[in-house]
Amino acid sequence: MLLGLGQNQIEAQAAEIARSAVGLEIAHRTERKTERVRSYVADEAPWHAALLKEADLSTLPMQPSAHDIEIHLQEMKFVREQQVRREVADILSSDDATELGARVADVVGSLSDTTKNDLIHYVSLRKCVLDLFRKSLETDVEGKYKSEGDVHDIIIPRRRDTDDLEYEDHNLWILDERLNFTDHLASDKPINGPGSDRTDLTIFNRKIAHRGDNEPSNPIIIFEFKKPGRDDFVAPAAEDPVQQIVRYANSIRDGRYKTPAGRDIRVSDSTTFYGYVVCDLTRRVEQWLEREKNFTRMPDGMGWFFWFGNINLYVEVLSWEKVLKDAEMRNRIFFNKLGL
Repeated sequence: MLLGLGQNQIEAQAAEIARSAVGLEIAHRTERKTERVRSYVADEAPWHAALLKEADLSTLPMQPSAHDIEIHLQEMKFVREQQVRREVADILSSDDATELGARVADVVGSLSDTTKNDLIHYVSLRKCVLDLFRKSLETDVEGKYKSEGDVHDIIIPRRRDTDDLEYEDHNLWILDERLNFTDHLASDKPINGPGSDRTDLTIFNRKIAHRGDNEPSNPIIIFEFKKPGRDDFVAPAAEDPVQQIVRYANSIRDGRYKTPAGRDIRVSDSTTFYGYVVCDLTRRVEQWLEREKNFTRMPDGMGWFFWFGNINLYVEVLSWEKVLKDAEMRNRIFFNKLGL
């Protein structure tokens, strides 16, 4: 107040003097920090690539850890998303139609950048899941396969249902992308409470174009998983997985089961059921399907199918290899675009 000199001015001038004295060293350290962040994004978090183009790294430590970098970029992402939400809200509340086109184009551009990060993150996680899934189908050092439960848990955790499963908790897309959109599912859990039959995976599915809840027109999907390398289920005294699916479908059709919420599972004569058995197609299994079950081989030779017309049940028996191969093929274009 007396000399016309403020603390901010003193600090700014002191910073300038310090920069001129050690500026070269600061520049080298800053470049190393920038390179550290670039390496982290390239090797561990490619979904942040769009953010990195305009990231302000000045507040990061000179030797940031992976945790420091991730937190910093997540904060940037949050700030950008909040800004986009405010802009969208402004557009929706505005009555000025003359500037609507230009503003919408700008916001859509920003929206694309922020959502792109989430998409890249999601696709990267899918690659990790498929690598883990492939590993689970291999034998261990003792030449033994993983149990069907271990493989089951990668696709969807056992003994869970819709009441305690979030969208991110399962990887049903490995089997079929449509299985992500379900009204109710139960995984290795009694359908009708303790003591009732238990499928590996039962899904009460909704058509994407039809938003009704628990409607007779919506198909019901049932999966049975068999341990890789196992084929003893074809023996006469063993529990036949195809017949298991037929029994489950008939029991549901007969009204014996309810959803966990206590609702009747609504079915009609036209309700379609889809059954899938996933196993290794050994020679013994293929002979059993062809000679005893009257199934038809798929063109790719990696699965068999049969239509039970009287009960509207379509059943496929698929190899684990086909499930993995098809999942990788559906996602390959995304992996290639990301260089994964």
